Amino acid sequence: MKILALETSTESGSVALLDDDRLVERPVAGRPGHSETLLPEVLALLREACVDLRDVDALAFGAGPGAFTGLRLACGVAQGLAMGIGKPVIPVGTLEALASQCSEDFVFVAADARMSEVYFAAYRREDGTLREYAAPACAAPANVLLPPGGDWFGFGSAFRAYRDVLVPALGARLIGFDDSRIPLASSVARLAAERFRRGEMLDPALAAPLYVRDKVALTTAERLARGGKA
Repeated sequence: MKILALETSTESGSVALLDDDRLVERPVAGRPGHSETLLPEVLALLREACVDLRDVDALAFGAGPGAFTGLRLACGVAQGLAMGIGKPVIPVGTLEALASQCSEDFVFVAADARMSEVYFAAYRREDGTLREYAAPACAAPANVLLPPGGDWFGFGSAFRAYRDVLVPALGARLIGFDDSRIPLASSVARLAAERFRRGEMLDPALAAPLYVRDKVALTTAERLARGGKA
């Protein structure tokens, strides 16, 4: 089984190829370079792995939430490549891919959504499988709450960007956090492989990013109200 994965939901993009038990991954230059370098990095990755694109079984991409331009780019490139070789597409949630990097059983993912907001979701590991406990959402850091019951470990860039507000808002049931991790194509590939085995694939034409926030820009008044600059 060969899964080619693309992840460009943040400024630190990556591409990965999971070939049975072998995993090869390459970084993609940060914004604005994603659109210029994503496809060349995909081709370089395939050459490095000595795999022909036509031998890939499915294309996976980090579906979001995340940067709107990056999500559209990964989805569009995955769709185009998949259509060209007649293979399916597997969207993988960005926050789920991030949570899969954490070894804790109760993982609360919180990523910097810019515009003084946070993308967040909760996952529980049951019998070794990561399961969604609270669906992805978006809110101001002060309004983010942990799911009811249990202690949770925080994971993601929001704990660095909004630590002084977010950590007190989550309260005593937040038992620790790691603010250093970002979504990786390798994580997307591993989760996509599980879906592939279960037959959870899409026709490329049906693939779409996951948006949990419709508004992509703030007015001057809104920026000032959130403590930003005019």
